Order: sequence, then structure tokens, then C-alpha cells
Amino acid sequence: MRIADSPAASVLRLASARGPISRDVAARATGLSIATVNRQVASLLGAGLLRERGDLTTSGAIGRPRVPFEVNHEPFSTVGIHIGALVTGIVVGDLRGRILGAVEIPTPGGPAEVALRAITRSASAFAARWHRRTPLWVGVALGGRVDAATGSVDHPRLGWENAQVGTIVGGGMGLPVSVSGHVEAMAASELLLTPARADAAPTGTSLFFYARETAGIALTIDGRVHTPSTGPGSIAHLPTGSNALCECGNRGCLEASVSDRAVLAAAIERGVLASGASVAGLYRAAHDGSAGARDILVERAEILGRTVGLLRDLFNPDRVVLGGQAFTEYEAGLPHVAEAFGRTSTLPRKDIRVTGFGNKVQEYAAAVVSLSSVYSDPLASMRRAAA
Repeated sequence: MRIADSPAASVLRLASARGPISRDVAARATGLSIATVNRQVASLLGAGLLRERGDLTTSGAIGRPRVPFEVNHEPFSTVGIHIGALVTGIVVGDLRGRILGAVEIPTPGGPAEVALRAITRSASAFAARWHRRTPLWVGVALGGRVDAATGSVDHPRLGWENAQVGTIVGGGMGLPVSVSGHVEAMAASELLLTPARADAAPTGTSLFFYARETAGIALTIDGRVHTPSTGPGSIAHLPTGSNALCECGNRGCLEASVSDRAVLAAAIERGVLASGASVAGLYRAAHDGSAGARDILVERAEILGRTVGLLRDLFNPDRVVLGGQAFTEYEAGLPHVAEAFGRTSTLPRKDIRVTGFGNKVQEYAAAVVSLSSVYSDPLASMRRAAA
């Protein structure tokens, strides 16, 4: 979950973001010698990760170094799975990080093993639609406390304890597997799947703040997502000053105040929506002019803005990125987020923005986990995938 600086990784990243590209341009962009670029291109061609574009050779040019190369994305795919509290998303992507297809299923209930096997069957069936592509890797992004080394997860919201996510999903699909916390994966997608990823690793720090059914944060430091050895921390129970009752017994906890289920419960309690409605109905009502729906979503926006402001002052990052449907599904709430943020934060405003992935942030989080090993150590990853 980082921008790797090895020669092979640098060349592959550049080819993914800017290809087709010539060797001499690649050398200038990466700072590598032309000899080093030639060696890496040859190795990546041999592994099947790159292909040459002889049809794009400059007219009159002499010698192979002027033959452009690009990522050989058509023969391969990766499979990403985002396991949410209510909905599980499955994506198939290519080696450039582009989503080829996506589907959602309800997150199965019951014991972890039963649920994970059901998710694995769905992912296998969906990935089989691209039968002309060879799947290289599967990545799983989810909440809870994730041990990326073992692929095991404790997820209190789902009732999972020491769930063997990596073993069950990777073994069931017959693929190498990576498992990551979902907010860390979203932060990684900002590093690895945006157009700027071809440039040198960004310096400084970024704070990624996520809110939908759950809320979480992730930090990136100098082009690497920071993952504590004991797993990510939690902001679920940060006090907000609201009167919402949390399952922990306290009032005003962050998730109990801003989650989809929280705002939906408020809408039903206030008579804005009928019992059995969905959060999508709340957004529709607000867009259609319901003052009650608007008030609920503005209240959430203000709580989010205050919380982001407090965390921004606590960590003082160089950049803040906001992600999740709590921000992107109701754009009219963003000015209220900004206003509450401005009232709360005491530091000079720097780079604060909403993720460019919009409502697909979960899809790209899943995709980046499936690509992270390939992008970090492409040659070793291809050897493992072939094995």
C-alpha cells in the first residue's frame, strides 16, 4: 500500500499512467539511466506485464529504444472485494487500475466462514465472465481490525473474530490474496490510481477521512499508507455532541450520529420517511425539496465538518481527502461541511478536497488491494501468480 521506488515498480507505474511511452522519456521521468530502463522493460516484457507498440514508432527512428511500450493489460485481470457492513462490492479490473465491471451483493450474515465462502463463490462467478483474461490476484478490503500479514480479521460489526479472510477467499479462488483495512485501501487508491501516480512519491502527509455506514481515517506518509502493527485505530466513538444513542451505551458517538443507518433512523423517527425506507430514499427526498430530509443531512454534514476539523488540527497533515457517500451522495451538504470545518479548525487551510473517485470509492479501494502487490514488486508478484 505504497508508491514503490524500485526500478521495475517505477517503470510499470509510469507505463500504467502514461503509456505508450518511449524508453528515453521513461528514463527522464523516473530519473533512471537509459540502461536501467532498458533492463527493466526487458524483464517486464518477459513477464508479460508490458508490451511494445511498434505501430507507434516514430517515423524514421532507428533502434529499439524508440519503440514505445505500455502495460499489457488485455490478457490479465485482478479481482477486488469490498466487504461492507451491509453491502459487499465485487470488481474486476485490469492492470492499469481501470474497473472492467462491478456488482454488489448483500453482505451475508452468519458465521464468518459461511459468509466468506458465499462471497468467494459470488466473486468467482463474477470474475468468470472475463474468461479470456487470466486473473492474477484477489484483494479484499473491509473494516474492523485487519492483520495484513496473516489475512485474519476481527470485525465486531459483522460479529467476526479471527476470521480467516485471506485463507478462505484466496484458497477458494485459487489466487494469491491481499487483505487490507478498507479506509487504508481508499487512501492507497489516492496514491496508486490517480493520474499523479506516475510522478515521484509525494512528500508530506495526507489524512483520508471516510464516512458512510462506518467512519474511519487513514494516514499516508511520504507515499506510504501508515498501518499500525496492531491494526488501525477507530474514530467510531469520538464524541460529537449529538443526542444519538450508540450501541456502546453512550450518546453522541460519531458513527451513531453520521452513519447511513443513523440518519435513516432519524428520518423515520421524525416522520420524514416511512418505516422500511432506505437511505437512498432520504437522498431523493432531499433532492426533491423535503425540508426535513435536508435538515437531517445538513446536521450530518455539520458534524462531519467539525470532526474533520478536530482531526485536521490533531494530525496537522499537508492534505485532507474526504471520501464516502456521506460526502458524495448529497453535494448540497458540502458547503455545510466546509463551514463547520472552518469554524472548528484553527490551522491555516491547505489542500482539502473530496476524493475524485466519488461514489465508486469502495470499488477503487478493492481494486487497489488486488493490485498493490503487483505495483509494489511486479516481477516477484508475477512469479507467485504463475505458481
